[in-house]
Amino acid sequence: MSERIPAVVLGGTGYVAGELLRLLAGHPHFEVRAVMSDSQPGEPLGAAFPHLAAAYGEACFQPHNEIESLLTRVPHSAVFCAAPHGVCAQLIDSLLTAAEAAGTRPRVVDTSADFRFRSADAYQRVYKHPHGAPQRLAQFTCAMPEHLAESSTPHVAHPGCFASAVLLASVPLLTLGLTPPQLFVSGVTGSTGSGRKPVAGTHHPVRHSDLYAYSALAHRHAPEIAACAHAAAGVWADIAFVPHSGPFARGIHVTVQAPLVRPLETAEVIGALRGFYAGSRFVRVLEAPPRVKDVVASNYAHLSAVSDGRTVAVMCTLDNLTKGAAGGAVQWMNRMFGLAETDGLTAPAPGWT
Repeated sequence: MSERIPAVVLGGTGYVAGELLRLLAGHPHFEVRAVMSDSQPGEPLGAAFPHLAAAYGEACFQPHNEIESLLTRVPHSAVFCAAPHGVCAQLIDSLLTAAEAAGTRPRVVDTSADFRFRSADAYQRVYKHPHGAPQRLAQFTCAMPEHLAESSTPHVAHPGCFASAVLLASVPLLTLGLTPPQLFVSGVTGSTGSGRKPVAGTHHPVRHSDLYAYSALAHRHAPEIAACAHAAAGVWADIAFVPHSGPFARGIHVTVQAPLVRPLETAEVIGALRGFYAGSRFVRVLEAPPRVKDVVASNYAHLSAVSDGRTVAVMCTLDNLTKGAAGGAVQWMNRMFGLAETDGLTAPAPGWT
């Protein structure tokens, strides 16, 4: 592709938006043309993200009306939404409505939860408020790129950080029929998964050198994981999920356990995982247990597994801000514009973080 594709980032001051901007700064085909923040319009990007100041110079956050004007002027654009849950739906709807009236065609990848369910009722049951744009739900597909060869809708919803790790570990088990559809999941996430606004659970003195569970067996992402697993594997699974807060900023480690339907050795399970992800550039299946530091700040996910012949445990590590959000969004947008899925995403993890 010879021309640069205009890219827009919505909800521009949060951690996921910052990660999107970091990835897009080095992308060979997308060019950031606008970053929306209604709370900080006119403020330089470098004030919110000092580590990105060299990449974006004097660029400033823009308000909603300027974003809308841009999307109605350019025939095609890539819109990455990193605004909070409950805000994205109406925001995206308003921008798409304006674009449709102008005859332009933006493509959207939403990293919030607003378009992860197929029905407004399912969304309201989990998030306890009406959906902001139910008429748009049919225009979004929610899936991991590794589990869906091509989306049939114009827009995509990213499954989210914990969901990404759990789905990468569990969908092969369900698809290949290695386990019954009842999975026990334990996961640990870094503090950036709670967002940029300081809260008790992410306050450093509370979280440092500590580890604790929260929302055990009642986490709001469990129904989203079940829905995405059903779409990918054709099986409704019971997901017993216990998330934990870890004493680090970035990364996720999940362990998915289930009884095997037939005896399998560890080598057989690892072989099955490797076969399942043979065509997936960003998923590596290892012999040794995966480590968070080996994937942090990269778009790669590492998997491994152990079996005692009766029970299997599949472990997955990934970066919650990259593969679990911004990197997965760029991966989808690459596909949507007919680019190589790996464009702008192949940098390895820095290590020693």
